[in-house]
Amino acid sequence: MDKSNPQHYKKVITPIEVIEMYNLNFSLGNVIKYVLRAGLKDGETDLDDLSKAVWYLNREIEYRKSTK
Repeated sequence: MDKSNPQHYKKVITPIEVIEMYNLNFSLGNVIKYVLRAGLKDGETDLDDLSKAVWYLNREIEYRKSTK
């Protein structure tokens, strides 16, 4: 298996393409990554990935609140 393009990311458009297309920062990029792979990666449930996405989204929200 190619580790640079694992099976859980093989879709019509990959998470990295979405991240780059929208020029997302690290936190928002991780939100996209975890939402798109939810339930697809061996050893992790959809709830594992969705919880990680929420964590990164909350981190981004708190950062934006602190910089206003």
